[in-house]
Amino acid sequence: MLLPPLDYQLSPCTGLTRGHWCAYADHLLRSAHHFGTPDHANIHLPGANSRYGPRSDSLEAFARTFLLASFRIAGDPATTGWIADWYAAGLDAGTNPANPDRWPTPGELGQAKVEAASLAVGLALTRDVLWDKLPQRVQEQLIAWFETVIGEEYPPINWVWFQIVVETFLASVGGRSSDEDIDAGLAIHDSLYRGGGWFADGPERAYDHYVGWAFQVYPQLWALMAPNDPRVIARKALDGDRLADYLDDAAYLVGANGAPLIQGRSLIYRFAAAAPFWVGELSGHTRLAPGMARRAASGMLDYFARHGSITEDGLLSIGWHREFPGMKQAYSGAGSPYWAAKGMLGLALPADHRVWTAVEAPLPVEVADTQRLITAPGWQVDGTAADGVVRIRNHATDHAVPGALVSDSPLYARFGYSTHTFPDLNPESRDNAVVFVSPDGALTHRTGFEYLGSFAEGGVQVGASRFTAHWIEPDPDAGPDHGSGVTGTATPGPSVTVVSATRGAVELRLVRVAGSSVAPLRIGGWPVDSASSVVSSVLPVPGFGLSLDTSGTFVRSGAHPMGSELAIPWVGTSGTAHDGDYAAVVVLAGDGGASADTGVTFVAGEDGGRFVFPDGASVALARLARFDA
Repeated sequence: MLLPPLDYQLSPCTGLTRGHWCAYADHLLRSAHHFGTPDHANIHLPGANSRYGPRSDSLEAFARTFLLASFRIAGDPATTGWIADWYAAGLDAGTNPANPDRWPTPGELGQAKVEAASLAVGLALTRDVLWDKLPQRVQEQLIAWFETVIGEEYPPINWVWFQIVVETFLASVGGRSSDEDIDAGLAIHDSLYRGGGWFADGPERAYDHYVGWAFQVYPQLWALMAPNDPRVIARKALDGDRLADYLDDAAYLVGANGAPLIQGRSLIYRFAAAAPFWVGELSGHTRLAPGMARRAASGMLDYFARHGSITEDGLLSIGWHREFPGMKQAYSGAGSPYWAAKGMLGLALPADHRVWTAVEAPLPVEVADTQRLITAPGWQVDGTAADGVVRIRNHATDHAVPGALVSDSPLYARFGYSTHTFPDLNPESRDNAVVFVSPDGALTHRTGFEYLGSFAEGGVQVGASRFTAHWIEPDPDAGPDHGSGVTGTATPGPSVTVVSATRGAVELRLVRVAGSSVAPLRIGGWPVDSASSVVSSVLPVPGFGLSLDTSGTFVRSGAHPMGSELAIPWVGTSGTAHDGDYAAVVVLAGDGGASADTGVTFVAGEDGGRFVFPDGASVALARLARFDA
């Protein structure tokens, strides 16, 4: 792949320009086309199949690369005729009822409902270049294929948007559509709103990148598809304000290394996390400077390109950096990673748009240390400018409902996530955990916890949750992995309250144990690759609470998404834990950040005492005890 020279005048942070984005897009498209069928209807990429099989996966590869193609065509119709021609042939062959290799319809296959949305959005964005030039026979074939979504049931999650955009496209080209379907989908969308620009992906506490690349992106694409629809007009301010609010938070969740927050399912979509930054510019609903929006997006593309996400064959693999099959979920096939196409939405904007002409502006974490409380997911964000690391401590997200007794989902239920560490993918783990260890070595889980709230005071952020620690014997017939914890037989343990007081790289983790302690306690730190320069440490707090008299480092040998061996430090009790309070300092620092022995001290006093952070900031024990009620 031939890339233009880096331009550090226009893009002082990444050097990337629109020319680089075009080159990456064209390389991804040409590489995928090598695996297309002669009629272009299907792209059979090498690698694993999803649970839906190769017919679904080859449609998925076509539809998702077509979405990328549509962005290129929309933003540069004069030089992308080769792309339009390639996909025009596939649109014909894929929907031709006489073709034995035709696509399964959305009425025949659930996954086709997802891919239909990419096709509809792409055709809407390129209508004058592609749709209007298709023969009437092909247009009729596509309409008939799309119309199988009408009246279909869609899960009450982000999927409702797939039906909304398809039926909106149908209405725009003379096909049948259902106002009832669209209105019902919009109602579900609104029911999932949790404030501050954040949506839950269903009735559970499922907060992740789907907030940005689905719940915030589709309303704006829908508005572009049907600007005169009364529903679009009525919702414009509402949806626009929600997007702007979300982007205000999202800017704080990108590390100086370019990585998005490593949390939540479908992480194999990688730089799709850039999509909301682009859609803010596309729609005009953003308070971010255009240079910062591009810096966030270009940082993500550069991060993944530098870390091998594009294979030697020019394909996107299942993984985070390079290929890692362990990240495959039940719905993942070889074409699935191409939802990353959403992260290239900016290519739909012409070269003279302000997002491409503005000088890159630094991210919040590149300007100064950052702190931010995000209420809906219960995240306290701490970014440190010295090392560019963004961390969250998590007390309200677990991809479950309060009271659920299931295993922890590794990508949702940990106490912490960052832009520089990848979670241990084993559900039972010391990774950012407070767990008890059974005689046979099994660890407890916290999912189903109660969120107790959060506050900030004196430069310290505080969040808390309470849970019944429980062991899970997994159900062998638990069903496919869609991000939630595994069900099974639960054995309850002690009640545990955890309070996280954070400042920068340092977390003071207070643990109160109550009720029939039956096993040793372990307080785990951040998971880091053994070869990494990132520092992860856990230390007791002298002079406070019950003794944490043993420590160690758990090592999980073998490849993980960011390296070859995972190490997790921990402290704990050498014997059975007792009812009472424990305190540990949990540190994550990158190059140039805090040292490994950064500590918090406890200073006793008549008011109950204070915890003092290394830079002198402090928080009173009495303030932390407010969560005991």
